[in-house]
Amino acid sequence: MCVFCKIVKGELPAKVVYEDDRVMAFHDINPQAPVHVLVIPKEHIPTVNDLKEEHAELIGHIFLVIKKIAKELGIAESGYRILVNCNSDGGQEIYHLHFHLLGGKPLGPMVCR
Repeated sequence: MCVFCKIVKGELPAKVVYEDDRVMAFHDINPQAPVHVLVIPKEHIPTVNDLKEEHAELIGHIFLVIKKIAKELGIAESGYRILVNCNSDGGQEIYHLHFHLLGGKPLGPMVCR
């Protein structure tokens, strides 16, 4: 079982900031910004590549949860970044779909070359 599934089941601790029947959000243990929250579906979906049409509503729900958390944590107005990694070349380390919510300081532009 993956580490995020263990967190969902309560087998590993996490500083949870949001939870409902479909998703959970908690502080990253290695934050890259003053606010760094991971938002995950409770269903084990390994990567973006494993998403199916039936997940469309869940992904929309995740973005609405991210918006709510950003407001509650005081970063909605100043701005934030949402990041999703996919597979090893994309920087994914835990193979359970997760969204990074980063903010609390100027993050600068993303430069893609």
